[in-house]
Amino acid sequence: MTNDITSSARLAPPVGGFEEIDGRRVFVHRSGSGGPGVVFLPGASAVGLDYFGVQQRVSQFTTAVVYDRGGTGYSDPLPLPRTAAAVATELHELLRAQNIAAPYVLVAHSLGGFYAHRFAQLYPPDVAGLVWLDALHRDWDDFMPPAASLAAVERMAPDREQLEQMRPALREMRGELYANYPEHVRQALIDAKVSDEWIHVGVAERGKLAELAAELRAGPNIPDVPVVALTVVGTDPAQQALTSERTLQEMHDGKTRMDAALVSAVSHGEQRILSDTSHHRLCFDRPDAVVQAIRDVVDRAVRP
Repeated sequence: MTNDITSSARLAPPVGGFEEIDGRRVFVHRSGSGGPGVVFLPGASAVGLDYFGVQQRVSQFTTAVVYDRGGTGYSDPLPLPRTAAAVATELHELLRAQNIAAPYVLVAHSLGGFYAHRFAQLYPPDVAGLVWLDALHRDWDDFMPPAASLAAVERMAPDREQLEQMRPALREMRGELYANYPEHVRQALIDAKVSDEWIHVGVAERGKLAELAAELRAGPNIPDVPVVALTVVGTDPAQQALTSERTLQEMHDGKTRMDAALVSAVSHGEQRILSDTSHHRLCFDRPDAVVQAIRDVVDRAVRP
């Protein structure tokens, strides 16, 4: 390995391993057996192991896969942001290399929604169902107030100095979120999460949200598969400090209508609204709701 590779590539994951895709290492951790396989698509600033807790529960009834997109987490570095097609193609190759049989239930959180939709556009027979975890949608701007448009979200990304100030709070928050993780996983993740590389990757991935939405609008709707959307209408204190009460309410209303439209576009769609958690805490505060949604989609995919 050359010396010019960033230190994030040398961070050793506490569980899981690597698959070589296009000459790059992509981090992957799978557990459980059976099908359809469940695949978690992380949000921006999130990594596969952020879903470790829910993955362990899902692995009790089917194969459950977490991974890091190329350029993020424990995977080898890549210039960011990438097109949704590049991310979707990489995931498709990863699942084939892991010999995980299609079709899959894709569990998409936040930014992962764009990539799940692109995967479904490119490989519709390989999608058995979708679980939408407060995920981004290509029609986001049609439902949101201007202050929360994709272009506005891109502009609101914190700069290097703000991130430096946030680091102690980020470490504390991660320690709390991962409280129930095995200690060797917990400590390794906390240290990696507050590293320069991982913090800057999270910002870089949000760089072209409006372009990703445009890429998706050029392709078809999601396929007619079972869908459960978890819509989060709770607010975290950081968001409240940055956003007016009125804008927050408009965002919650917009997300509720957006996910309702998503699930109404398929034969077996269901929306579940959660008010007792916030966007980034969903899988930590309400793993029960997340696992139930996944179990329901898996069951519906097996017995349409």
